[in-house]
Parts: sequence; C-alpha cells; structure tokens
Amino acid sequence: MTAPDGWSRDEMAARVAADIPEGWVVNLGIGLPTLIANFVPVQREVMFHSENGVIGVGPAPEPGDEDPWLINAGKQPITLRQGASIVGQSDSFAIIRGGHLDLCVLGGYQVAANGDLANWSTGRPDEAPAVGGAMDLGAGAKRVWVLMEHVARDGTARLVRRCSYPLTAYGSVSRVYTNLAVIDVAPNGFVLRACAPGITRDRIASLMTAPLLVEGGS
Repeated sequence: MTAPDGWSRDEMAARVAADIPEGWVVNLGIGLPTLIANFVPVQREVMFHSENGVIGVGPAPEPGDEDPWLINAGKQPITLRQGASIVGQSDSFAIIRGGHLDLCVLGGYQVAANGDLANWSTGRPDEAPAVGGAMDLGAGAKRVWVLMEHVARDGTARLVRRCSYPLTAYGSVSRVYTNLAVIDVAPNGFVLRACAPGITRDRIASLMTAPLLVEGGS
C-alpha cells in the first residue's frame, strides 16, 4: 500500500485542535499529539495535561527560549499557559485514573474497528517491554482520539479489523485523525467523517483492512 500525502503533520494537529470543545481538560500523548498544543489560541480555554505532572501545557517554545526544567512526558520542551500548575506524578495519575480527563489524544500503531488500540509495541523482541502511562490513559479518559499516519512506513494498514500488535486498551477509541481522513469508531465500525483535500473515500478505504462506512449508509 502507498498512501498519498493528504494533510501535513501540522495540519493534522490543527484539525484536532479545532475539534476540541471549550473547557475540556485534555491529555496529549507522546509524539505527534504534542503538536496540538501549538494550534489552540490563548483565548480558548482548553487545559492540556501531561502525565509527568503538568496541567496547562502551552505551545512549544521558540528556538532559543527553551527552559530545561519545563518538559512534557516525551522530554520535549514546553511552555505554560496562564494558570498552569505543576503537580507530583501521583496527583497527575490520580487525574487520569479518577476519570477527570475529558479527552486523551494518543498516537497509534493500529486501531481496530471495535475501538481497540495498540500503540506501545509492535511485538519486536528488541523493544523495551514498557507500556508506560498509555494503558492508564486509554482506560481512564472519558474519550480517546488517535492521531496517526494512515499507514505505517512500510505501507501496511493501521486501521484494521483486529489489532495484531499487543493491545493498549480495549474498545476505547472513538475517533481517529490521519493524514487522509477523520474517521469515527461507531458501534458498526469505522465511519468516514471527512477526507483530506484531493483524497477520495475509495482511496482511504483501499488503505484499510476493515470496511469504511459513510454516515447514514454503507
């Protein structure tokens, strides 16, 4: 499988940012999801949480303005929004496990048609056996969205009938954003919500191993 470009990584992140409702508390997973904080204007009240104990993550700092003491869970430099707080990791995970996150946006290796998520391991023997906080986030957030490229680097599908990689969470994903499309995970499977400019439904469906439905039809 070979995928066309579709949205850039920044455009993918901006699309997610535009869809987050006012007032939500949102965890941004390691990797691509961290870009989302760059596209929420300061006048919008969206509180970004990082599992290492930051509540109120702002956009990435300008080059040269990094503070080595301000990082996210992926050890990337961050800024703080007005009103931000720094808490201990036990308090940070109490927020996650206590159901206080309106949304978590995670990266992914695979998402299944029933909402299962695999995002911490591809099962290779040389990988570190550590799921980190992703399992807590997948189970504890009120909603889970996934932001990822539509296919893997080798062209294999990431939107699948059933995950073949070790699972992070069962049935937790409700929406997927890729460089080609916005796709909801409904009780009947994947439902197409939007296509990237120049990308057709047939092209999107051809790069999946599970059926792609359209709202109100098949």
